[in-house]
This record gives sequence, structure tokens and C-alpha cells, in this order.
Amino acid sequence: MNGKVFSISLAVFCLIFGVILFYFQVFAFYQRVDGLSQIEVNGNKVPIKEYKGIDSGSSALKLRGCFKVDPMFFKNQVLAEKPTPLAAPFWFKCFDYEYLHQEIASGRAKVYLAAKDEYDGIDRMVLVFDSGEAYQWRQLNSKFSGK
Repeated sequence: MNGKVFSISLAVFCLIFGVILFYFQVFAFYQRVDGLSQIEVNGNKVPIKEYKGIDSGSSALKLRGCFKVDPMFFKNQVLAEKPTPLAAPFWFKCFDYEYLHQEIASGRAKVYLAAKDEYDGIDRMVLVFDSGEAYQWRQLNSKFSGK
């Protein structure tokens, strides 16, 4: 009887712990950021529309954003060398990093370095399509990526 109680208690504990761990990894530290009217790109304020984003105070790498912008604002901006969109939580639907990877590889999207070392070792990237559809994220730069 004691073995059954222990086994059931351990299974229930593991299940509860797993659910809590999943919640903290996927939901707890993200805050929605909606309605921004501008972003900063290399010190310049760029007007944007329809911003939907997420960010976190616990990690600079959790920034993801989707918005509309006039591509002409990026005409003289520096292209990013190795843009790598990072995955967003499954519930943040507008940021499909696999699609963005494909569009970067095909050359249909241009990625600009919006802020070098925005945080120590972390750059902010902005991907822009000719249609004005745009995305932003942060990624490690050569200081921490080892490249």
C-alpha cells in the first residue's frame, strides 16, 4: 500500500511540476506590447502602424514584433550580416520564424541592423518586405555567438 501511495504522489508531483514549468517557460515572463507608433532604427525614429509585439524584462532576447512600415525609411540603413529570427511562443501567431527564415534565404525580405549592442552582446534586427510588412527581434551578436 505504501508503494502505491508513494508512486501516485510522485506522479502527481511530477505532473504539477511539469505544468508549472511549462507555464513559466511559455507564458509567465512575456508581456504584450501593442500599439507602438514608432520604433528606433540606428537613432532615427521610424513611424509604424499596427504594431503587435511581446517582450520581457527577464531576457532581452524575448522581443518579437510585427508591424507595417514604409520601406523607404530603410533605404539608407545597414543590412544585417547574419539575421536569424528566433522562435516565438506558439500563442504569438504573427511571428512565424520558419517563414521569415525562408523569406530571408530567398532574398524576398531584407533585414536591417536596427541597433548594434542594444544590450551587451545583443543586436536588434528589423525585417522589411517591399509590401511594408515588417518584423523585429533581438539576437546574439559575435560577442556571445562565437562567430
